[in-house]
Amino acid sequence: MDGTVYLGAKPLPTAVETITALRQLGAKTVFLSNKPIEPVSNYVEKLRSFGLPTLPGEVINSAVVMARYLARQSPGARLYVIGEPPLIEELERAGLRVSQDPRGVDYLIVSWDRQFNYQKIQDALIALKSGARFLATHPDRTCPVEGGEIPDAGAMIGAIEGVSGKKVDLVVGKPSPLTLEVALNYLGLPPEQCLMVGDRLETDIRMAREAGLDAALVLTGVTQATSLANSPWSPTYVLTQLADLLPAEMPSGTLPQERRK
Repeated sequence: MDGTVYLGAKPLPTAVETITALRQLGAKTVFLSNKPIEPVSNYVEKLRSFGLPTLPGEVINSAVVMARYLARQSPGARLYVIGEPPLIEELERAGLRVSQDPRGVDYLIVSWDRQFNYQKIQDALIALKSGARFLATHPDRTCPVEGGEIPDAGAMIGAIEGVSGKKVDLVVGKPSPLTLEVALNYLGLPPEQCLMVGDRLETDIRMAREAGLDAALVLTGVTQATSLANSPWSPTYVLTQLADLLPAEMPSGTLPQERRK
């Protein structure tokens, strides 16, 4: 969603109109985000505030994917979490036990944490030396915002990999197929009938292409057109704005204003 549907508190030009038009044409939509620092309900309300009717199941973030994965793989597991309250709440709703003591936990969960500090690095080291598996919600180095980018979960993962000498065992957010599995289950569609639209080559486009989906890179977020030549993941389509998804001929009243000019 960030960099594709909106930046900060504002929808990107043509985004709302395009999604509305696609739905009118019969397309199913699901919104994916690696961002776990707000509850899914907040993202649902944000989309609704833009004029996009959205059901709770239509928004999937990395916290939801992590909670579902662990609840299936290790019901009731003990976790030490480096992350913010919405992630912790999602994990606890899934029946997982979040501990304040890093000793003896089953998993170290690392995510975007704007209160990240030296003590948390120390606790992560203790958890890993005690035998915990090292999982992360998502790999994004930065998050696009109005006026630039800010550090994301990749900074926390890098610090813990650096101090421990241990690479993360599993990342569940994009580009992981675990995220795509949740999305496709919600849509009830096979990969070949879906199109992934996103602004990141290393997460959105990679996830789609490795799973056999067509992928559309939109140049409204973190990726510039000049990055395409050096990327191992090539999108099926490159869009300057979301409205480029739409057919040239649309039913009257459905085409975004920018495309009617």
